[in-house]
Amino acid sequence: MTPGSVTKRGIRDDSPSGNGTRTVDSYRRGMRPSIQPPAPVAGSPAGATGSLATPPPPAIPDLPELPELVVSDEVLAAVAAGRPVVALESTLLAHGLPRPRNRAVGAGLEQLVRELGAVPATIAVLDGRPTVGLDDAALERITSGDPAIRKLSTRDLAPACALGATGATTVASTAWLAAKAGIRVFATGGLGGVHRGAADGGPSYDESADLPVLAATPVTVVCAGVKSILDVGATLERLETLGVTVVGWRTGDFPGFYLPTTGFALDWRVEDADQVAAMMAAATRLGLPGALVVANPVAAADALDRDLHDRVLGQALAAASREGLRGKDVTPYLLAAFHRETGGASLEVNIAVVRNNAAVAAAIATAWAARAGTPTG
Repeated sequence: MTPGSVTKRGIRDDSPSGNGTRTVDSYRRGMRPSIQPPAPVAGSPAGATGSLATPPPPAIPDLPELPELVVSDEVLAAVAAGRPVVALESTLLAHGLPRPRNRAVGAGLEQLVRELGAVPATIAVLDGRPTVGLDDAALERITSGDPAIRKLSTRDLAPACALGATGATTVASTAWLAAKAGIRVFATGGLGGVHRGAADGGPSYDESADLPVLAATPVTVVCAGVKSILDVGATLERLETLGVTVVGWRTGDFPGFYLPTTGFALDWRVEDADQVAAMMAAATRLGLPGALVVANPVAAADALDRDLHDRVLGQALAAASREGLRGKDVTPYLLAAFHRETGGASLEVNIAVVRNNAAVAAAIATAWAARAGTPTG
């Protein structure tokens, strides 16, 4: 066997130094691999090993096992049977909505998904364990308002798991964990994107981790576009460059979260869930690695008044500039201004958006399951 060749059990290292077999299963379980010491060389001094009789390497210290992905029994059974499942993020609940409204919204989203024939899978990290499908106690914990509940993107997953932290998952980390659990459909409010001024040579460049993660994660994400506080045009250009497909749900105009339109035309639109499922199947056959973004506009009756929106945005951007805010500090400042200056109307739009997206996601998940020839009930 040649050095480094693959065996049925693992990765075999047959180099002269004789490092033994490291089983793939141990890596998959997040465990430190067990490395068998090389055999002593005949005639060498006691304790000498290897062809040069070099001293043994220092002992590898005991390390804690990294956590496995925890999937609830309900979600696990649904995925295994091919029934429709919809992933839901938890950052909206932990950091985007006030308590106790956030707990009611979280429960309401799960109930809505169930009523539409799919299984909800809210995702978070609990005590260092990525968890797909929260029970009532876990949902209560995530929405408790505890300041120790972190906001976790993909870059934060490894530290959170290693240190036993608890946190809510963003669009990026939710999509990534959902894909690991075999879930193909994910509902959220809006995507992150390129921040204003970043594409114009501003003092800092800030782009959400959502974009590159979606480029490498095969999930279908139902969202209301991106918040209009971001650079919508630059965000769409980045998605195009990254190879992320964006289609409008019964619209040819990319939505702006608070508003149903932004004036940016889309190349593709779909009219129903079956068309989305067909695109998902085609992407799978083609081996495309990235996400399919379904941009679902907020209903006109639920949207912010456009004049109010434009006035608040203009004033908030000017104030942020005067205060010297930049990068990641700008977005929470603008969101707080919207909530304050609209008298809480922006919060109601946020809730209407995510409920609408969850409903569309449930329909898509059902169409995807039916296309695969599996039961949907």
